[in-house]
Parts: sequence; C-alpha cells; structure tokens
Amino acid sequence: MHARASAPLSAQELCEAMRCALPYDPARLDRVLRHDAQRGLVEVQAQTLWTSIAAALRPGEAEAARACASALPTVEESVACNAAGPDGRPVVMHVDSLTLVTPGGDLRRVSRTAHRELFALVVGGQGLFGALYSITLRIESLARSISEAAPVETLALDEAAEATRPLRLLLPPEELASFLEEARARCADWRTVMSRVEARRTFSEDETILRWSQREYASLALQLAERRTLGGSVRATQLRRELIDAAIARGGGFLIACTPEASREQTEACYPQLKRVLAEKRRIDPDEKVVNAWYLHHRNLLNRTSCEEHWNR
Repeated sequence: MHARASAPLSAQELCEAMRCALPYDPARLDRVLRHDAQRGLVEVQAQTLWTSIAAALRPGEAEAARACASALPTVEESVACNAAGPDGRPVVMHVDSLTLVTPGGDLRRVSRTAHRELFALVVGGQGLFGALYSITLRIESLARSISEAAPVETLALDEAAEATRPLRLLLPPEELASFLEEARARCADWRTVMSRVEARRTFSEDETILRWSQREYASLALQLAERRTLGGSVRATQLRRELIDAAIARGGGFLIACTPEASREQTEACYPQLKRVLAEKRRIDPDEKVVNAWYLHHRNLLNRTSCEEHWNR
C-alpha cells in the first residue's frame, strides 16, 4: 500500500479525476519530470517543493536550498498567487509554460503564445481554472533569483506579543516611513501591539490579469497582537481595514491572496479586474468543479450589499 500511495500521479489519472469530479491525492504530483539543460528548462509536477528543485539543479549547494525555502513550499502555491521569489520578482517571470487540466478534464499546455489568455488567468488566479499537472520553469531565471536574493528587513517591536496572521500590505518605497509612523499611531489608538514588521522589495509585472505587482513596492508583513475574543476579532478587523486604507491612500494596496478582512470597496479599488476574473471563472467552470475558500469569499464579497458600519474603540 505504501508503494502505491507514493507512486506519481499521471496526467491521464488527473484528467479522469477532473472529468468525473473524483478525489485525487495532490501529494503524488511531486516529481521533477524533465531537465532540459540545452534549452534551459526544468519541468516539475505541481506539488514539487522548491527545495527539491534547488537540490536537483544545484546539488550540494545549501545556499540555494535556503533561498528557495523562503518562498511558499510548492511551485503550485507560488503560481496560484504569483508569489514573489527570493529576489522580489513575481513567479510568472520564471514560468515558461504550464500543463493544466481544465474542469472539463482536458489537458492543455498553456504559455505566452499558446492559450495566452488562460496563461494570464492561471498565474495568480488562486487555483480557480483547473488542476495544474506540471510547470516548466526557466533555469537561468531561477538561478538569477537565487543569486540576487534580497534580504528581508525586520523591525522587532515586541517579541513577547503572541504571533498572529500577518497583514500583508504593499507600499511605494518612498511612502514606507510615513506609513509606519501612521500605523504605530493607529495601533496606539486601538490599544493594539504591533509586534513585528518585515519589509522586502518587490518588482512589477504586466503579464497576469489579477496582478498585485503593478509597480515596484515595499511589501510589508505586519504582526498585530489580537485578543482571542469576538470583540477582539471585530476590533482587529477594523484596525486592519484602517491600515489597508492608509496604504491605499499612499498609492499602495494589499495582497489579495491572503487579506480576507479587506472590504468590498478596498478590494474593488485595488483589484478592479477581479470581476473579470470571476466572470471568466464562471465561463470556464460553469459547474464550479474547482472551488476553494478564496473563491467563495470573494464571490460572496462582490455580491454583498454594502451597509454603513459603526465601530467603537
């Protein structure tokens, strides 16, 4: 049984699973399939770890493995949210092509030249347009990402505070200092500890539809202490929304992949293309075979009727 469970999942099996809405084990999609040194490409299955790719391409180099480990664990996770790599460049810059199984069970190779619109939807599309079987990556681009890895600047304010889910915001670099000053003041108003701030440089791209990286940003991860009560959660949501507003007012925004507390108005201000993405989702997957928590939240968010909010500090 153990040997069977660890066998790789074939493209044919994945197509059948999608076509018939059958369960499958995504952990079986974890193999390096092809290393084309002549063309400078490596093809890996969707659940392959970045550390496994580093080990395959640069065996024995611990530095490369450490650099890759700073990203999301698997290639599929990084592609779903177009995550920034160690050098701050979004992962789309490293992707040559994708092998996607559509909700109808069709296997498609998508790239900048073949099914270009689908390529732009899938990268950064939060996993809504099918099941990724494999991703072909550019080796030279990956090597540059590792060699040009940028340090993460950390400001530890109160290490004793309990860690919570970070609020991830985007700021023009020139606005970073003034934003942090305002953030401290707002946290003080709400009597909330901002325990830690991490900042890193990220770069722009113009190839994906639901893109967060519209210009060079300072990407911030703010750790805010929260009370584990209903009232504490409500207060934390309002504070986080105030901080999102402060970022937007400075020409920044937030990462849509991991900021469920953002209001409809904030989401539409930063991601006006979200309506188009959800419309394409309904067109490509009318039966909603591929559904996740992110999709349900944002579908409901845009259908929600706005009402006036009142908060007490």
